[in-house]
Amino acid sequence: MTNLSMHDQIQYYSKQLRLPAFRNEYEQVAALAAQNNQPFEKYLLNLMIAEFDQRVIRRKKQRIRRAKFPYIKNLSDLINDELPDDAQQKIQSLARLDFIKQGRNLILAGNPGTGKTHIAIGLAILACDADYSVYFTTIPRLITQINEARSLKSLRTLESRFEKYDLVICDEFGYVSYDKTAAELLFTHLSLRTGVKSTIITTNLGFDRWSEIFSDQVLTAAMVDRLTHKAILVNMNGKSFRVKESEQLNSQ
Repeated sequence: MTNLSMHDQIQYYSKQLRLPAFRNEYEQVAALAAQNNQPFEKYLLNLMIAEFDQRVIRRKKQRIRRAKFPYIKNLSDLINDELPDDAQQKIQSLARLDFIKQGRNLILAGNPGTGKTHIAIGLAILACDADYSVYFTTIPRLITQINEARSLKSLRTLESRFEKYDLVICDEFGYVSYDKTAAELLFTHLSLRTGVKSTIITTNLGFDRWSEIFSDQVLTAAMVDRLTHKAILVNMNGKSFRVKESEQLNSQ
């Protein structure tokens, strides 16, 4: 290796040590250090900071990718005045992510098109920025995963992974009804996180109508009790954004 130039050696060792920012920026940082007559320690520190900053960015991108969001939506994309009143009052507080630190659930309940999924994803993006592990799923997809894991005798592996996420979004709760077996499996799965980790539930049905989702009244009552215990509830009833957009287009 000593027969290589200094530049080539730096390139080689930085690749082996997985230091891409070091490899890409050392010449620029060295030139700046020389121009400002900085000591070697300052040059080294600046390289370390550059590498650290790049790792933070990569880690954030990895967390977002692993979360499996259907699309990316930020809270800043929302027009606050068009949100339902309860959401307007609570959105800034929720953005502090205290509910994740406290292991509390968040339930966004209201009619379709009022921003429930957008808020859930926006909060989850903030959670990724804050170094929390996040996972997005729909209730139908989650039940499919549970059933597949059960048939493959890998249910415990799925449960172990599911309960370790700092934040899980369960979207579309109430769009499809389920039989008793599916409801029991879902209840068991979600119960793993209760009081320990945060789950965001989006639903278009009020709690008094959850019996329409599950065929068992006792199980329905237990599900509501378990998910809403110490949860933050946000009333998302309001006029659909999509209806507003259609009215604006038709008025032009």
